[in-house]
Amino acid sequence: MKMLSVNDLRFQVRRSAARRSLEITVDRDGVLILAAPPGVDDAVLRDFVMRKRMWVYKQLARREAVSREVRRKEFTDGEGFPYLGRSYRLRLVPELDAPVKLQSGRFLMSKCVVREARQQLIRWYCDRGERWLSEKVTEYAARMEVNPASVRVQDLGYRWGSCGKGSRLYFHWKTILLPARIAEYVVVHEMAHLHEPHHTPEFWRRVERAMPDFERRRTWLAEHGVEIEGV
Repeated sequence: MKMLSVNDLRFQVRRSAARRSLEITVDRDGVLILAAPPGVDDAVLRDFVMRKRMWVYKQLARREAVSREVRRKEFTDGEGFPYLGRSYRLRLVPELDAPVKLQSGRFLMSKCVVREARQQLIRWYCDRGERWLSEKVTEYAARMEVNPASVRVQDLGYRWGSCGKGSRLYFHWKTILLPARIAEYVVVHEMAHLHEPHHTPEFWRRVERAMPDFERRRTWLAEHGVEIEGV
């Protein structure tokens, strides 16, 4: 991976034949990415970075502030919890036939599991996420000419998704908290890795063929993914 240093900023340079302009994004873990068409020389890249450097500094400062801000959920009545880009209020109920349910526009949780509320809600996100993401994988499988062996949802640290051995797809449980169209981009991105393990020009061409507006979705994820609170 080519790197470009400009003053105290260091960028991964990702070139793609599908790209027609320069773009800077800050990845979820704070990595600076400079996307460019093939053939653009370093002098042009440096000039672009210098013109955009104040924006980059602001993005890094915002991410640092968000990462320091600890939002501890209390799991009380009326507290909001995200699912596919929307916030749903929590309602604690005396009895329920499952630890957690999403019903009539609310998260319902049995009072008897409040002591382990976080684990129970993450388990719900994993179960629901596995079903929703599997449906999206099935929807895109034919057009992307892949046949994933399985879909698993778990904690992947700073990664939204991963492509494992044996054509297995893994997704972070927080993917199901993203807006649906952004979560769908994560699916297409990981499915493209079944063909191309690295972010080569051919990789991005495959993504674009399956999802022509992927660049807008990718940019949203890079800029706002860090703000996803989770539980």
